[in-house]
Amino acid sequence: MDYPDYSFDRHYHFVKGLRLHYLDEGNKENNPIVMVHGNPSWSFYYRKLVLALREHHRCIVPDHIGMGLSDKPDDESYHFTLDQRVNDLESLLDHLDVTDNITLVVHDWGGMIGMAYATRYPQRIKRLVILNTSAFHLPEEKSVPWQLKLSRIPVVGAILNQGLNIFARSAVKLCVTRTPMLPEIAAAYLAPYDTWSHRRAIKKFVFDIPLKPGHTSYLTVDRVDKAIGQFSNIPMLVCWGMKDFVFDVCFLKEWEKRFPEAKIHRFEDVGHYILEDAPDDVIPLVKQFLQEHPLQ
Repeated sequence: MDYPDYSFDRHYHFVKGLRLHYLDEGNKENNPIVMVHGNPSWSFYYRKLVLALREHHRCIVPDHIGMGLSDKPDDESYHFTLDQRVNDLESLLDHLDVTDNITLVVHDWGGMIGMAYATRYPQRIKRLVILNTSAFHLPEEKSVPWQLKLSRIPVVGAILNQGLNIFARSAVKLCVTRTPMLPEIAAAYLAPYDTWSHRRAIKKFVFDIPLKPGHTSYLTVDRVDKAIGQFSNIPMLVCWGMKDFVFDVCFLKEWEKRFPEAKIHRFEDVGHYILEDAPDDVIPLVKQFLQEHPLQ
């Protein structure tokens, strides 16, 4: 199907024999801006930012395996883990020879994936744009939302997220709070997740959130948590929707504590999908940030 404001060339990179779809817009001679999405969105989330930046920047936006326009494998064909997600991102960027002067834009669980990559190759990252996300353990004062707890119950989570697509359907309603999402935009967000098998990654992402030691991804999150402080010396822009009920003010305070020099903008009436809810506010701030911190 055609997606609103998403008339981009489609590119594919093979990882583990699977097609990973990605956008690659703008002049390849320009410094790259890599945008990493979370769950249950896909590269469609970044479309307006790509349109705004591609004239002067190279915009690279992958769809995680199982998400968006990428292949949607079964459990035997792919490991739906944080480490594998980071490996996929590394494989794509190495394939594109994008290994320096990277500006990283991250949202939702894309923050953990992107910052895990960044801590592997800190010399490659020159600027950071943070949008309602995390790159550390759950803040001490933050409790796990009941919706997330419910989704993590094995049989219940499968029924809700794979069967009824509740996670994605709720997102298009609850993650915008300033302006309701237009039906055609909501349809585009949901389109890749049209069958039980196509929703596997949504369920797997929820179960891959490590809340205690012993979880498959706990050590990776712990490593990122301990290593992100090294980025306090590079420019960072934080734009935050204050009506996000998952990545709420507790997470924002953690970013503020760890990066006191970051430029922070709060949007009191905006939800989790901040680029969808407030693009006319956020995109000019991103453009200004890039202009104020040029790369050699």
